[in-house]
Amino acid sequence: MTRATVLSTDRLRLREVLPAEALELREGRPGGLDWLGGTPGEGSREAAGLLAAAHAAGLHRPGWGMYALVRTEDGRVVGGMGFHGPPADGSVEIGFDLHPDARGRGYATEALAALSRRALDDRGVDTVVATTTPANTPSQRVMERAGFVRRPDHDGRFVYVRTA
Repeated sequence: MTRATVLSTDRLRLREVLPAEALELREGRPGGLDWLGGTPGEGSREAAGLLAAAHAAGLHRPGWGMYALVRTEDGRVVGGMGFHGPPADGSVEIGFDLHPDARGRGYATEALAALSRRALDDRGVDTVVATTTPANTPSQRVMERAGFVRRPDHDGRFVYVRTA
């Protein structure tokens, strides 16, 4: 049986979502996890669907998928964060989704800093990329607080990077 990777921060456990769990999450079911609000958010459902599809195609690499952000104080999942796939050409892209009731508490910043550090500790990764829409100021601030720097826009999206 495959074991999930777990990264710990001061207030969170970033628990890797396994492919079998992703099948449940993409359908909006909790996948055996205690989600704030009862079920995963839209972004987490979408990420779970991508993980499940990558696994079905034989392209999923453990550790380079989705992570549930589990609040240590009560075991509730406050959102999801993860890689858009394994590293390519020294770079990996990351995205995140947080339950509205968990926003504004620093959870996304804490998790993004930890997950991007984990990626940059890999010998094959020297750049972590995250993008957002121009209107999503809260996500822009999360990326900045997590050590990302804005780069030129691409396809109407703001691009942020963190390097080794």
